[in-house]
Amino acid sequence: MVTDTSKHYPVLLDELISIITPQHGGTFIDCTFGQGGYSKKILSFKNNQVIALDRDIESKKIADEILKNNPSRFIFKNKKFSQLDNLKLKSKNIRGIIFDLGYSYPQIKDPKKGLSFNSIGDLNMKMGLNNFSAKEVINNLSSIDLEKIFKFLGEEKEAKKIAVRVAEERKKGEIDTKTLVNLIEKTKKKRNFRTHSATKVFQALRIFVNQEISELIYGLIAATKVLKKDGVLVVVTFHSIEDKIVKYFFKSLSEKKSVSRYVPKVDQPDTLFELMEKKPITPSQEELKTNLPSRSAKLRYVIKRKNFYDFKTDILKKFEYLIKVENLGNKL
Repeated sequence: MVTDTSKHYPVLLDELISIITPQHGGTFIDCTFGQGGYSKKILSFKNNQVIALDRDIESKKIADEILKNNPSRFIFKNKKFSQLDNLKLKSKNIRGIIFDLGYSYPQIKDPKKGLSFNSIGDLNMKMGLNNFSAKEVINNLSSIDLEKIFKFLGEEKEAKKIAVRVAEERKKGEIDTKTLVNLIEKTKKKRNFRTHSATKVFQALRIFVNQEISELIYGLIAATKVLKKDGVLVVVTFHSIEDKIVKYFFKSLSEKKSVSRYVPKVDQPDTLFELMEKKPITPSQEELKTNLPSRSAKLRYVIKRKNFYDFKTDILKKFEYLIKVENLGNKL
């Protein structure tokens, strides 16, 4: 089967449903509503309620359609998932919380968002509820700051060269998407024919503009607080930085010992999570045939075994170096 590139497919849907078991009923939180794929599937089972969040106001159009058919079982909030703990959900029996950290096809193809290096026009990359755009980042931050962003958030090996070239190019005028892509292609000597030359820089800018590192960390902490005993926390990641954060968070709260000899042991009265599978779940060959963009997806999940609300975690200390890079946005 050939992938229909005009359609958005919820990634690892069958695997996710088998993990959260909505057929038993309960309240589920879809932290990244997007095109509503997960929420629709969960609501297809009776006796379920879904609380959906998305920072992109465009998602409300789809949410409104679902609400018409499920007026008493569906709630949508135009919020970032780091704000999850502010929704006063402590008293609700939350059985499952889902994060899908990817972007939907309509978002990627939306010229106003400018997420793709194939876009034409101003750099943007704002997903909603943002403080600045990629255009402001590229045209205002110093080459030293840009180097840090490209290096740590994009894992770009030629970060310094690209940052210096950006600083030189913008003296001629504002840099737009096409100019940035051409600049990167000319700067990078080695070509990787499997991925576009601008992929890592665009990843870095997208993460930086949307503060995705701190969003993910605070989102995981908030989700863990509101999840009830025996509830399931599921996260689907799409690049190594996200996966590293999720893997550490799950593992550190599934063990009594510290998972890193560089980070002090956290005094926890008992292990909070049960880690069901050490290795991530990845798309099947059948799904890859239908949805090629799912090839980088990794699903990890844990079950909350204790009814702690407040708990201790060293994840902010562990990834402090990435948060410091994100905080460069305070200069804008």
